[in-house]
Amino acid sequence: MKEKKSRSLSIQPEETKVKVIRPSPIPFYAAAASWVIYALLLPLYRLTDFFIVACVSLAAYFSFRKIFPGKTEMIEEPVQQEETGDDAMDRVIVEGREYLRQIREVNDGIPDPILSEKIYRLEDVTRKIFDHILQNPKKMPQIRKFMGYYLPTTLKLLKAYETLDKQGIKGENIQSSMHDVEMMMDTIIAAFEKQLDNLFQEDALDISSDITVLETMLAQEGLSAGGFSTEQPSAKGK
Repeated sequence: MKEKKSRSLSIQPEETKVKVIRPSPIPFYAAAASWVIYALLLPLYRLTDFFIVACVSLAAYFSFRKIFPGKTEMIEEPVQQEETGDDAMDRVIVEGREYLRQIREVNDGIPDPILSEKIYRLEDVTRKIFDHILQNPKKMPQIRKFMGYYLPTTLKLLKAYETLDKQGIKGENIQSSMHDVEMMMDTIIAAFEKQLDNLFQEDALDISSDITVLETMLAQEGLSAGGFSTEQPSAKGK
């Protein structure tokens, strides 16, 4: 049987960046300068002369490379887009990753630790919702309103909060609006958690049904708790 491949929308932004060392041009200049200086001071027409200057230039290159190792930079690495062959599911993957990226980006710009912790929780629940849909594509219709309204509206509120927070003033309107968003976050998180819980409704029914059938069969066979017979079989011929 072919093993089902597990998919996940888990996103760690730091994993999309790669450390790259940009080499310094100074070692190359030093190596080239070695040839020029040698040619000005010493003859450069015999094979041994070329061998000597080559060794000198290499020594200069590696010496200067230790002194000037280059500049370390973090560059963005393109994320390979996973394709399932299902256009609707592929759109969910693209939109899900984009929503998670924007939620993380907004959270990085919000200094308030309490609200930031709530946004982390929101991101975690959102990821679990998308992960579950990727594992159970038939449940995709259940998150249409979640993706079409609840998630984008929540993101809009968080972006508005970030913008207000960056104004650097504590005016009445700004403080009132920021407070409203902070208070709304608990409600939003509870709603998102309920959305995730609802996705497992069918699973819960299946588990409950399986347990009922198992209990019935165990009872019929005398294998359930309290159903084991303690009576010893009578010996024949006595």
